Amino acid sequence: MKKLYTGLSIALSVMVIAQKVPAKKAPLELYTYQTFGCDVKGYFDPSKYKKEEIDGTYQLLSPLTWSPFTSLIVFNPVKYDKVRSNSTQLLQQAEKEYLKRKKELEGLKLINLPIWKKQQEEALILLENEYQLNKALLLGYADPQSLQSSKFYNTCKEYADAMTTKDKEKMYSVWKSLFETKKGEEDYSGTQNAFNAKWNDPRKDDYAIIDLMNAFNNCANHSFRTKADEENTVFKTFEKVFVKLKRDCDEP
Repeated sequence: MKKLYTGLSIALSVMVIAQKVPAKKAPLELYTYQTFGCDVKGYFDPSKYKKEEIDGTYQLLSPLTWSPFTSLIVFNPVKYDKVRSNSTQLLQQAEKEYLKRKKELEGLKLINLPIWKKQQEEALILLENEYQLNKALLLGYADPQSLQSSKFYNTCKEYADAMTTKDKEKMYSVWKSLFETKKGEEDYSGTQNAFNAKWNDPRKDDYAIIDLMNAFNNCANHSFRTKADEENTVFKTFEKVFVKLKRDCDEP
């Protein structure tokens, strides 16, 4: 009987000691990324977050300031002619870029918080607007009348109407106004000289379309781009994932 009690005592002692020994925490894992001129090393708890979720969330945040679409900047008649003659191929390319980026955004695995779902939805809306604007511009260069069917027409109708009016004097008036708004700026004389050169160029009407189309582009862009996150609130929320951070930043 004494041996039995001794055995039970030892077993209970072992159980008590085991309960007192805390479970070992998983070691922190490293995640590296870049932001605001810094190379950052973030250390996170793998029991709380998966690396693919952090990576997906970062991929969602990092490209919000750029467009996946091939640059469509037209400032002279040579580029204007190229865009017009290749509009069909450029439209096909834009659609391909749009579908690829949309699939990437929808497939991202994100940290399970409402803010990231919201950011994903906003990124998809931004992408859709960028695509619709890119498409409107390509169609507009080929045929300015098509701008009247654009989703941005009501917002930027002044420029679209100027490009489609049969009264050239009305077109010229709106065109001139683009440069008159720059009065008082330091380089206004240079701006005025540039306009005068276009005004006296044999392809004057094409230059008018080019400048008005760029004005339409700027107007439409401002209509759907959200206000800049000057306090970097979203990135600060992202960085709360990490237990500690080490930054290596460029010299200012």
